[in-house]
Amino acid sequence: MDKKFGRFLLIGIPYFWLFLLFLVPFGIVLKISLSDVAVAIPPYTPTFDLESGWEGIKALVGSLDLENYIWLTEDDLYWSSYLSSLKIAFVSTVLSLLIGYPLAYSMAKAPSEWRPTLLMLIILPFWTSFLIRVYAWIGILKTEGLLNQFLMFIGIIDDPLQILNTDTAVYIGIVYSYLPFMVLPLYSTLEKMDGSLLEAAQDLGCTAISAFWKVTLPLSIPGIIAGSFLVFIPAIGEFVIPDLLGGSDTKMIGKTLWVEFFSNRDWPVASAVAVILLLLLIVPIVLFQKQQERAQEAEQ
Repeated sequence: MDKKFGRFLLIGIPYFWLFLLFLVPFGIVLKISLSDVAVAIPPYTPTFDLESGWEGIKALVGSLDLENYIWLTEDDLYWSSYLSSLKIAFVSTVLSLLIGYPLAYSMAKAPSEWRPTLLMLIILPFWTSFLIRVYAWIGILKTEGLLNQFLMFIGIIDDPLQILNTDTAVYIGIVYSYLPFMVLPLYSTLEKMDGSLLEAAQDLGCTAISAFWKVTLPLSIPGIIAGSFLVFIPAIGEFVIPDLLGGSDTKMIGKTLWVEFFSNRDWPVASAVAVILLLLLIVPIVLFQKQQERAQEAEQ
């Protein structure tokens, strides 16, 4: 009995956590997305009332209103925001990987007594407020900021560069903010790698570079995938960085959501935008996990 109860707790607690912090909020947002906008508090008229129970569910199915979702297909603002968010998140993830992989590899190959210190230096920025760190980049990237002053001092440029309020500043802010999320899973994977595999590859005639491509990189793919997910998923819905560092032409779905919720007070449309964004993130992840499970079963 105790073993069954312990097994139930082990399995049930994560599912309860998922239900409480994901499914319930998602259900609330989905309900609002099917509502009609209204001049009231809250600013929508629900089409489904929880107090009506099963009768309310049947009435909702019979009069299902997808007007808010149809509106998203008719307005180019939302689709351009989705596509721009996907592009910025993808490029930021690739840049984080290109920068984070050498960092993680160097940390994994460093002497063991140095690794805790290097790991602490990677985590150190989290000790400071995220908002303060983003604000600091305004002083670095603005026209009279530290970066332009340094570039002009060493003679690389003659006139200040316009970096702030551009997509370039957004890329810099996202890569800086989420780089630790790429480095940590990569370091965890590379640090556990068996060094004898590289020695065996070199004994069989591989150079150091070919051994890296044939042994180290394939074995680090789980860390690459985990780090990419940890960067891409929050980056696609980022609001603070594009709002502070990006310009008026920088379109990201996080900014669009904020405008719809707080400026236009159109909660139903904003909720529909959030539901589609969530589906765009969850469906590929679920399909990828299913593919990984099938691949592991085939190997066994």
